[in-house]
Amino acid sequence: MIQLAWRFLMFQKDSTLAQWFRGRTESTRGTRKTMIVALARKLLIALWRLVREGVVPDGVVLRPAQ
Repeated sequence: MIQLAWRFLMFQKDSTLAQWFRGRTESTRGTRKTMIVALARKLLIALWRLVREGVVPDGVVLRPAQ
């Protein structure tokens, strides 16, 4: 999940979750490792809601199926 969270930050820069992470880590030093775990948890919950309820997380851009 942590690796997925890092990749999520790379490819979904405009999402609400990525903005939350950047807002929490830009002004303090040494919190990125702790906050990536929190982001991974939030991302897991968001993906669970996507699967169960079809709710796409705010700002996430999905590619069309091929």
